[in-house]
Amino acid sequence: MATEPAVLTARALLLDMDGTLVNSDAVVERIWRRWAAAQGLDGDEVMSVVHGRQGHASMALLLPERPVEENLADNARMLAEETADMDGVVEVPGATAFLAALAGTPHALVTSADVALSTARMAAAGLPLPEVRVTAESVGASKPDPEGFLKGAAELGVDPADCVVFEDSGAGIAAGRAAGMRVVGVGPRAGQYGPDALVKDLTELSLEPQEDGTIRLLIG
Repeated sequence: MATEPAVLTARALLLDMDGTLVNSDAVVERIWRRWAAAQGLDGDEVMSVVHGRQGHASMALLLPERPVEENLADNARMLAEETADMDGVVEVPGATAFLAALAGTPHALVTSADVALSTARMAAAGLPLPEVRVTAESVGASKPDPEGFLKGAAELGVDPADCVVFEDSGAGIAAGRAAGMRVVGVGPRAGQYGPDALVKDLTELSLEPQEDGTIRLLIG
């Protein structure tokens, strides 16, 4: 017997990029495992931390005694490497149709990537950039701090409680919750962090814009 889809109603959607709209795991693994080896750190431990955060914030967690300046320098170098490496970067299944369905409804990209990396990855995956974007340059604190999501809601003019976040990482899901928003987890990483709803990818979603300006999300 088929189960009924879960339903969420929102006035705006806030979308993470990596792991949510774009599958960039291949390049993230390459770059971060190389960094881990250079620092003498366990690659698996490093990979358990880096998803969803800005690079320097991950480094600060992994090497708490390391000078901030070294982390920022490594972060800048690695962002450049990631921006130049699009091998294996593809859309998360359903992302094209999902973004097309959002046309005319309030939504924003909220990513820990900077402008150059987010622009390059969305293009590599064949996805259009949302008009409203909150990138690494826009915030003073990385996810799991809620600043990015709160800025996205403010730019859209929507109360945080009326926003639904789409995220794949623990840091991102924590940021959405701290912002007072409901969270849809996307992909295998998300399930362990207790999102309000969970999908394997964006093919498990459908959107129904309502006459009152809300968005009805059917999940599953």
